[in-house]
Amino acid sequence: MYAIVEIAGQQFKVAQEQKLFVHRLEQAEGDSLSFDKVLLIDNDGQVSVGTPMLEAATIKAKVLKHVKGDKVIVFKKKRRKGYKVKRGHRQQYTQIQIESINV
Repeated sequence: MYAIVEIAGQQFKVAQEQKLFVHRLEQAEGDSLSFDKVLLIDNDGQVSVGTPMLEAATIKAKVLKHVKGDKVIVFKKKRRKGYKVKRGHRQQYTQIQIESINV
């Protein structure tokens, strides 16, 4: 059984007991949360598709930890002008674990 759900503006294919990284959420570590923007559920070959969302379907998840992603270097240069800028960025993520898919 899997579902396609929208979390923090992105769509993810999730299954029960799956761990995934999503953009930073406001909940604290250990909190439970529920997602109601479920687009599709496949229950052993029986597919339910929302128009655009399924009304009664919810996904329950638990926040495991907040982490930072790998550093991305942004380097800008204009030749012959002496212009160079080097900046770095680390995206913040939240690791969640899917506890249940409720139809």
